[in-house]
Amino acid sequence: MAEVNTGGGEQKRGKPKKQTLRVDFTPMVDMNMLLITFFMFCTSLAKPQAMTLVMPDKNKDLTEQDKSKVADSKAITLILGEKDIVYYYLGKPKYEDYTSLKVANYKGTNDKNSLRNLLLSRNIAGITKIRNLRLLKDKKQISQDAYDKQVKEIKDSKDGQTVIIKPMDKSTYKNLVDALDEMQICSIGKYAVTDLTAGDTYVVKNLQQAGALTRASKAQ
Repeated sequence: MAEVNTGGGEQKRGKPKKQTLRVDFTPMVDMNMLLITFFMFCTSLAKPQAMTLVMPDKNKDLTEQDKSKVADSKAITLILGEKDIVYYYLGKPKYEDYTSLKVANYKGTNDKNSLRNLLLSRNIAGITKIRNLRLLKDKKQISQDAYDKQVKEIKDSKDGQTVIIKPMDKSTYKNLVDALDEMQICSIGKYAVTDLTAGDTYVVKNLQQAGALTRASKAQ
């Protein structure tokens, strides 16, 4: 039993006798245990969150043209490179023009050359529509289910951007996770992770060498 005893001792002449005080802490211990048990059962534990990842179709009957059948004006190809560098080109790669391959980074909106600013500028129409829907939801003018349905339709529409992510061997797992995070932040509904092609390796090396590969091929 938990208790505290105070007082006692000899009584001194001219002073009142000190009374013995006994405080029993057993009920308080029991109450604390009941509170701990209550919060353990009533508190919801953090649930693991899953990220939707679109992978290339494994159907062998599809041709390479069918797999990459995306409007050039809506297609963005990201090549995740070394040292947190993101190479990208819009539409189809231009092998003869090394300047068609651009360089971005993962610095959010703090840098004009960031991947986020690129995606936001390319997907401004879809982001505006989703923002307007969010305002309607906050004002209780549409339900959560209606909001989720319309947001999905906006992201899956033919006017939305399609992003192809291609990690290089020198990129890190963090680079891939950061790129996927940007898809969610910028409301990109259609994106996929695919393997790097020989053409992608060529355009990256050509940019790093300031067009030396193009000049060499023309000289032959």
